[in-house]
Parts: sequence; C-alpha cells; structure tokens
Amino acid sequence: MLPATSPLLRRVLTVVSCLSLICASHAVEIPTQPPAKPLPGVQHVLLVGIDAFGAYSWEKADIPNIKALASRGALSLRARSVSPSVSAPNWGSHLMGAGPETHGRISNAKESALPPYTLSKYGRFPGIYGLIRDAYPQARTGLFYDWERIHDLVEDKAVSFAKEFKHAPFSKDTKPHEKVDAYEKSTAEVAEAAVEYIAQKKPFFTFVYFSAVDETGHILGHDTPHYYATLQKVDAHVGSLIGALRQAGIEQETVIILIADHGGYKKGHNEARLVVYQTPWIIAGPGVKRGHNIESNVVHFDTAATVAHILGLQIPQVWRGRPITEAFVVSGK
Repeated sequence: MLPATSPLLRRVLTVVSCLSLICASHAVEIPTQPPAKPLPGVQHVLLVGIDAFGAYSWEKADIPNIKALASRGALSLRARSVSPSVSAPNWGSHLMGAGPETHGRISNAKESALPPYTLSKYGRFPGIYGLIRDAYPQARTGLFYDWERIHDLVEDKAVSFAKEFKHAPFSKDTKPHEKVDAYEKSTAEVAEAAVEYIAQKKPFFTFVYFSAVDETGHILGHDTPHYYATLQKVDAHVGSLIGALRQAGIEQETVIILIADHGGYKKGHNEARLVVYQTPWIIAGPGVKRGHNIESNVVHFDTAATVAHILGLQIPQVWRGRPITEAFVVSGK
C-alpha cells in the first residue's frame, strides 16, 4: 500500500479527480427539452367552436361580435374541412392536429372505426389537452359542449374541468321549431357555464363548443332565415365569452381562436361543394396581426398546431398540422 504522502498516490488521486470533473461536465451537457413558454404577452387561450358555421354565410350573417373579433385579428374564409366533411372527423382534427386517417375518427360513431395510429399516456390519440397537461401540469383547462361526441375526441384524463349539456328528449310529436329551440337552449347553457368558469377560474386553455347552428341546418336548412337566426344567437354567446375575459381581467392576455367543422348545403353537409368544405378561421389577441386576411392554406388540423405554437409546445411527429405563423406579428418562436 502506498503511504498517504506518496507522490504516486497524489498523482493517481489527481487523475481520478479530473476524470470525475470531465464526466460531470459531460452529464451537464446532455441536451434536454427546454421548458414550455407561451409567446410574449400570452397567458390564456380560448378556443371557440361553432358547428356548421360555413364561410358562405359570412356576408349575410348578422354576427357583430364575431366580425369585430376578426377585424381586430386575422381571418381566413377559406379554411378547409378534412374529409369526410362531418363533425367528429373535423373536430377531432382541430383538437388532435392530424387527419382522420391518423387519429382514427372517420365518422360520427362513438368508437373509432379506424384504430388511432398511436396512443398517448392518456389512452387516446395525442391531442392538445395532453400536450398542455404534460408541459404545464398545474394549468387549469376547461371543456364545455352540447354534443356528447366531443368528449370522445379529447384526452379527457388531461382536462381539468369538463361539462356537457343535453337537450330535453324529443318525442315523435316534437315539432321542428321545438327541436331547434331545444338545441338553442343547450347551446345557451354551454355559454352560461363557460362564462362563469372563465370569469371565476381564469383558465389557461378552454374549448367551448356550440351545436345549435348545425342542428338548425339539419332540421330547417342551411342558408335559411332560421339558420341565420340561430347563428345570430350564437354570436351573442361569443360576445358573452369575450365579456367574461374582460370581467376576469385577462382579455388583453388571451388569444382567441374561432373555428368551425364544416358548412352545409340544404339540410346536410356531405356533398363535395365549397359551401360545405370552406369555413371561417379567426385568431385574435396578443402578438396577432390586426385586420389581416390570411393567405396561407388553412386546414382544420392546423388549429392544434397553432395553439401549440402559441403555448410553446413541441408538436408531435404524428401530427400533420402546421401553425398558421402568417397570422402573427413575429412568425417565429
């Protein structure tokens, strides 16, 4: 054994110490994913979905709140539905950043007819709620809707608070206008609950979905006085949501995105027509261009990617969507 004062032992200990420092420095240099960080000035995102809000209706519709939102933000009237042009595939694409061939929702059926390409740790195709929960574990997120299928299109285990509203049961004697009234009532209840939640909880991310316009289109027809009357009522609900942001003191730090799943023709939306496949896509808030007409191609799966861009989230490889960076004053992160 070498004595403690041995020059050789001291040299060995010096070499070992240097090697330890080198290993430690290499350990520090292992690249890690930087923490998520929203775009400057953004603290909240509100996503508003209006079922069957076709771009064809823009000129005729009396929707002052929605048009005012577009005027202070960026607008496309040429956003495209994915195919098939029905609700679940398109709302799924908005929320999951991919097309039906990948997320598996190829119809309005409760169960996916096509298995999702992959599953997240929440047991469903990776969507925007899961990305937010992973990056911001303490974030408060909300979900309000009046069509039960919406629940099946999100990673429900990643949502902080969700509330579904249902219309009263119909009988064989229920008249068409009574059915429209029932759907308008459930949509009004969605708005009321979402307004209260936003005003009180100031959530980080909220999706609010309204079904009534679609139901009026199916029952009484698209591009009819009845359709525009229901759309006008939904516009008032949008105004209430914006009012809730103002009441909560977070309007100036909230990005609002307003979307639809499809338009319609007569009493359906399955035909290959632009009035079916073109929808409005609106974004407004801090960092967004004002009064801007979006020229970029917008497809419904770009919505989740745009939310991810706003919140500083890494977009999964399995997503097809791309953020609509043209809408922002500074397009890069």
